[in-house]
Amino acid sequence: MPDILKQIEEELPKGVVSESIFEGANIVLYTDNKEFFKTGEEKVKEVVNKIKKRIELRADKKILASEEDTDKTIRAIVSEEAGIENIIFDVQRSTVIIEAKKPGMVIGKGGSILADIKASTMWSPVIQRSPAIHSKITEKIRSVLYANNNYRKKFLHEIGQKIYKDWSPEKMDMWVRVTYLGSGRQVGRSCLLLHTPNSKVLLDCGINPGIAEGPERFPYLDVAEIGDLNSIDAIILSHAHTDHSALIPYLYKMGYTGPVYMTAPTRDISALLALDFVGVAYKQAESPIFRAEHIKEAVRHSICLNYNEVHDITPDIRITFYNAGHVLGSAVTHVNIGNGLHNFVYSADTNYRKSRLLDPAVNRFPRVETVTLESTYGSKEQVLPPRAEVEEKFIELAKKTIENGGKILLPELGLGHAQETVLRVEEAVRTGKLPEIPVYLDGMLWDITAIHTAYPDFLSASVRSQIFQDNNPFTSPILKRVGSPAERKQVIEGGPCIIIATSGMLVGGASVEYFRHLADNPKNLMVFGCYQASGSLGRQIQEGTKFVKVNDNETVEIKMQTETMNGLSAHSGRNELMQYINRMSPKPKKIIINHGEVSRCLDLASSLYRMNRVETVVPRNLETIRLK
Repeated sequence: MPDILKQIEEELPKGVVSESIFEGANIVLYTDNKEFFKTGEEKVKEVVNKIKKRIELRADKKILASEEDTDKTIRAIVSEEAGIENIIFDVQRSTVIIEAKKPGMVIGKGGSILADIKASTMWSPVIQRSPAIHSKITEKIRSVLYANNNYRKKFLHEIGQKIYKDWSPEKMDMWVRVTYLGSGRQVGRSCLLLHTPNSKVLLDCGINPGIAEGPERFPYLDVAEIGDLNSIDAIILSHAHTDHSALIPYLYKMGYTGPVYMTAPTRDISALLALDFVGVAYKQAESPIFRAEHIKEAVRHSICLNYNEVHDITPDIRITFYNAGHVLGSAVTHVNIGNGLHNFVYSADTNYRKSRLLDPAVNRFPRVETVTLESTYGSKEQVLPPRAEVEEKFIELAKKTIENGGKILLPELGLGHAQETVLRVEEAVRTGKLPEIPVYLDGMLWDITAIHTAYPDFLSASVRSQIFQDNNPFTSPILKRVGSPAERKQVIEGGPCIIIATSGMLVGGASVEYFRHLADNPKNLMVFGCYQASGSLGRQIQEGTKFVKVNDNETVEIKMQTETMNGLSAHSGRNELMQYINRMSPKPKKIIINHGEVSRCLDLASSLYRMNRVETVVPRNLETIRLK
């Protein structure tokens, strides 16, 4: 048993701890002493204050009430108004997961109801919000995490053993470097390797969505720095978009067995997008590069952290997630290396503007020496107009199209951008700015939107307030789900409507099907609101091509109106990128520019250098940058 566990046991009354175990960087003490379980929290807090690590006290299986009795007790203690939808027992970890429509009513004032449940049953209750829209993927993920959980308990303990084996509270003297395996001077296949003498951590692992096949679609995973995949200690996933997440199940297929750190919404949505990735391959009569069982492995090995939660992931690396403002659950990762030796901020994709859906990205940290910054919209010409101005233009165009009997197609990224669009359109119809017409959601949008309703704490203050007041905009009656080809046919043949469909770049997905049928009618309108990757069908149309191939056998003439609405992106524009750095506290000593086309990266780097007189670097893929 590692020394830290022995040290904790020695600090507590003799014999009260039946088992001490790691759950990642956290420590769990099990006791078969009922009295100590009920009264021992103060003693445990004293130890926490001494060793400065998170410790949880749980009951040993021997003293737990039966599952049947515990279920009855919970339902008797908790008001029916709380809307308990599910009670799941994680026997191996002595926890009971209570899913409810109103979690606050399960918690009680000051946690009083939770305390009653714990004292009455000995189970440690965990409260989760049930989605306002039913979500099969969330159910499946929770069943993977809690069913037959011996493996997960063992896995988490082994992670803790590795973390604490060489852990030291002292500042370490060592080198730190980062290698770009993707996203260097390009948008797509984000993947960085953070490397110290003791640790290797992969930051994201995605595909290039604008490329259908060939080596340029994937990061450079065959580099000598990686070698055996299990030489990687951890993966950090910033958010669920496929250019950051899609290859993570593939790593598990190829033998990786370590942890992947992310927020809970990112876990749910990345699993859903990975399943869709497999489904698209089958539809195109191709063999997928991974299968559903590999997605399940990624979920089984996931460790979810909340924003502002400090967590050790290796003996010399500690991370904290902060809101990135980009999509639900997206994270700016503050990486503390060597107990304060170097502080690296991996910002991934950010939005430094407040949107309907999310609050702006965080740029205040305890310490910063090096920061990465995306350059998706980094050039001088990409100053985004005020959002209100763009939305007014959209409503004007949409109103005119509806009056002329046309349909409006909004190709969307299924995550983030689409939900922002849903909120915008729902508000416009609700307030009478647009006539009351149906708004159809097709592709994965419905399931991803359902996941949003399970995690209101990650949403903007205004949307959170609406949800808590039972005025959930995502459950508006104007929103209609399209779930089958027959329903899609009805939408195409029906009257004026707004169609929000994936994919946002017209690279596969439901949006291509709608485009095929709507493109030859000049009454119809298609609006691009999100980034169109080089080589994508969306980019070709955006650049003015009048005849495009939608598949190997079909060419479509574009007669419909097409508009690009800059200013609706879930990414920061040029001004926001500059402000993100200029207002950052503390000021970084080095800025690494990535995730942008070459000219945009160089333009942004040059401007930031001139304004801040701080070192700026624009790495190519396969380049290594020494941070310390």
